Amino acid sequence: MSKKIKVLIVDDSALVRQTLAEILSSDPQIEVMDTASDPFIAVEKLRRHVPDVITLDIEMPRMDGLTFLQKIMSQHPLPVVVCSSLAEQKSDTTLKALEYGAVDIIQKPRLGTKKFLEESRTTICEAVKAAAMAKVKRIDERKPVGPKFNADVIIPKATTRAMIQTTEKVVVVGASTGGTEALRYFLEAFPPDAPGIVIVQHMPEHFTAAFARRLDGLCRLSVKEAENNDTVLRGRALIAPGNYHMLLKRSGARYYVEIKDGPLVCRHRPSVDVLFRSAARYAGKNALGIIMTGMGDDGAKGMLEMKEAGARTIAQDEKSCVVFGMPQEAIKQGGVDKILSLADIAPEVLTTCNQ
Repeated sequence: MSKKIKVLIVDDSALVRQTLAEILSSDPQIEVMDTASDPFIAVEKLRRHVPDVITLDIEMPRMDGLTFLQKIMSQHPLPVVVCSSLAEQKSDTTLKALEYGAVDIIQKPRLGTKKFLEESRTTICEAVKAAAMAKVKRIDERKPVGPKFNADVIIPKATTRAMIQTTEKVVVVGASTGGTEALRYFLEAFPPDAPGIVIVQHMPEHFTAAFARRLDGLCRLSVKEAENNDTVLRGRALIAPGNYHMLLKRSGARYYVEIKDGPLVCRHRPSVDVLFRSAARYAGKNALGIIMTGMGDDGAKGMLEMKEAGARTIAQDEKSCVVFGMPQEAIKQGGVDKILSLADIAPEVLTTCNQ
């Protein structure tokens, strides 16, 4: 039997500690090593036992989570998953944690419907398992379980390739664990007139708007959280809103996005497979697909469908990934034309789209 992933839960709420412990312990691959009500208690426990993953709240007494995270990542780096209450006004602060070295952000479980709790269980357990596989570095070294549905539940596979001819290229991108910083690096490399880009990054609701604002302030092209019926334009990147699927659609020569609800696909909403399948169906050979760092297999089948429809496809290489799972699975399924380092992807996109 494989070794269980040992987790330390750091949160000032006794109810959250108990709920998270129950959720994580329900997964046979995870063991809750201990809990702590604030960073000072966590430090004492870390002196005795080192976990594989820490789940960390941001707002806590005596020492806030960001300060604690900086200390961990500068002294003894460990995979840290931020567990936030997702108050929208705090999303910028929590996103800062990703810059400081946190692997992922997950939603704090709350009382609600059975569906919400089951989806939370799946998301939290998958995030912890992804974090356990992540490559973490000291911050001064860092550089730029429910049913598993497939994309059929959101969009049927295309049965014909007939479409109005257009020369306009569209770039579709999927990422998960480690993707926030990978996307920043990727998008910063583009000029203001870059091809239209449509992105699915696995991220909770409310955080995608803050993430898009942050990137918009850093990049030469425009970046925004996608809204239903937004047109895909040159010089603009659209990021799928958290907790909603995003599809690429066409009306004549115009590409636009559709935002819709639906079941988790490959245990995610938004799902990369949903975006990639829609790109295969509505853009075909005019699309360029990119799959980046992340755990699991979301996007692998959709990327193969894109390649079969005539699109060009790229996977991020293992060395530059935080977690190589999603690109590796796409490569295994035969859907990838090129495997490139993160630094080489944007130049390749510009070369390909200008041909």
